[in-house]
Amino acid sequence: MMISRKNVNPILLRKFSIHSCSMSYSSNNDDQYIQISKIPTLHFQKSLPRLPIPKLNATCERYLAAQKPLLIEESYRKTESNVNRFCATKGQQLQKYLQEYDKANKHTSYISELWFDMYLKDRKSLPLNYNPILVLQNDENSDMNNQLVRATNLIVSSLRFYNSLRTNTLEPEVFHLNPKKSNTPLFRNVCSKLPETVSWYGAYMFNAYPLDMSQYTSLFKSTRIPETDKDRLFKAPTSSHITIQHKGHFYVVKVLSATNDILPAETILTRLHYILTDSVDESEFPIGPLTTLDRDKWATLRHKLLDSGNESKLKLIDSALFHVCLDTEPVEGDPIKITRQFLHSDSTNRWFDKSFSLIITKDGYAGVNFEHAWGDGVAVLRYMQDIYKDSKEKPRVNVNTKTVSDSMDEVFRLDMNLSDYLKEEITGAIKEYKHLCSTLDVNYLLFEGIGKNICKREGVSPDAMMQLAFQAAYHKLTGKFVPTYESCSTAAFKHGRTETIRPCTMATKNMSLALNMQTTSNNQELKQMIKECSQLHGKLTKEAAMGQGFDRHLFALKHFATKNNIACNIFHDPAYSMLNHNILSTSTLNSPAILAGGFGPVVEDGLGVGYMIQDNACGAIVSNYLPTANGKGFIGALKSSFEEILKVLEYRSR
Repeated sequence: MMISRKNVNPILLRKFSIHSCSMSYSSNNDDQYIQISKIPTLHFQKSLPRLPIPKLNATCERYLAAQKPLLIEESYRKTESNVNRFCATKGQQLQKYLQEYDKANKHTSYISELWFDMYLKDRKSLPLNYNPILVLQNDENSDMNNQLVRATNLIVSSLRFYNSLRTNTLEPEVFHLNPKKSNTPLFRNVCSKLPETVSWYGAYMFNAYPLDMSQYTSLFKSTRIPETDKDRLFKAPTSSHITIQHKGHFYVVKVLSATNDILPAETILTRLHYILTDSVDESEFPIGPLTTLDRDKWATLRHKLLDSGNESKLKLIDSALFHVCLDTEPVEGDPIKITRQFLHSDSTNRWFDKSFSLIITKDGYAGVNFEHAWGDGVAVLRYMQDIYKDSKEKPRVNVNTKTVSDSMDEVFRLDMNLSDYLKEEITGAIKEYKHLCSTLDVNYLLFEGIGKNICKREGVSPDAMMQLAFQAAYHKLTGKFVPTYESCSTAAFKHGRTETIRPCTMATKNMSLALNMQTTSNNQELKQMIKECSQLHGKLTKEAAMGQGFDRHLFALKHFATKNNIACNIFHDPAYSMLNHNILSTSTLNSPAILAGGFGPVVEDGLGVGYMIQDNACGAIVSNYLPTANGKGFIGALKSSFEEILKVLEYRSR
């Protein structure tokens, strides 16, 4: 029987929300690896389905559907005319260009190179504009949240993860639709014996769907290097050290032996203890703030750093396995302090260019701030879930662990050579960044009552409920419906990146008007409207996850229009620019390992909404710039919208 890739079950893979049922078994006798999988890490890569190019007419229809709730009738008719003309004429030629490009690059996806370029060519600074955060839950045993203890355990678990990835024994990421039937020894035995070129089909027979693992190799030993006009991604061939920042100073710490064995945990703890107790004062001129500058300016200053005799030192930072920030500030469990500390801090103890930085606060909160060009939240979330579980279940050190005798030439501080000019630029960068961060407002809401349980009971999607609440809240606050972005992973395909779900629909608009303008007070009718919102959102999510959204397709067509100097009314239409000015940028995450996630607003007058859905509660962290957006007001309107939606969900007809 032939199996068509087109029949892949629609896997819902949202950014920061992937929680697939991987094959959860690990080494029984080897402390060097977090997992020793029977199926090699990259076993499914060669046979993964390729990201499909949507049909042109389907993309045009989906684009118009997204514009309809946002435009007045006259503007919509003009946009509709532009789109229809594009679909019948120039769009046909651009579609052929894209298909020819895709055919010539069968080793990857049509969006991969274009998406890398989009990130690397942007000249805006990384923090707030691009780098997101994920924060881990604390350990229930408060002693294990001691900064030295937690940092050591998370570093050792990270190295175990790295060694499994390096040796191709990290469990492949697989989405099991029915884990009881497919996440089994039989599945692993069968798939491990299949040739790589057909292994995906074998998983499909079990109703299990392997996900793209290509981004994982960029987690370690990599960094983004600033260059004029376009940055580059650097990856070191080998590395045995990590870099650590404390009080703004950089330290190099050897953590692997010459044979890539992880050094004893007591040794790593001893080296961290040395750094934490180093009597050096706070760095007067830390170079970390330079990574907050716009990329062209930072590129120029980096070359000056190199010319000042710091080349070997910067190479050590660039080639480190990963970066660790040991902060001197506590966050005291405050959601706002936690968000600010991990999202931006004052930059003196940060290096935003590294693929990811593992941050541990003075009081033991831990999380990552990660650079976005190399990949999306899929790999980072998997890494965080695995090291959280490993460090919690198999901690290597505790508060009673003693330091050991150690050769201190394996840990040393990098003292930079700085000219007066560079010192002035560092001072200026700190001042500029402080001003930027002072304009950022962060607000938080935890609402009990709406969660997975009530949504399951009422037969509606929890994610759809959150997105409906965002639409209702923004309309309640401003009287407007605005472009809204919800990120969705396309990791079900080779080199898939993300697609956009457009949650502002005619269904959510009508429901928001019903709630805010009281166009109907019939609870039974309102409940049916909520179900319609959920059904439509589910349809959009499935389309996006299966590569059938419209945003990435139009992005690629616009690229070929520019490349071939083809003028298209659809791209010059103000409605196209308006739709891509995402006032509400939203992203969800759901994992028992994660305490919080967040990011900055993507436009000056927008809101960055990181949200989470629990069994009986939901929450959101909202960022915005002052005075151009009102995050505090949005949180108030969101609470009110949740209350109104909950009232409808709890309604029982007699």
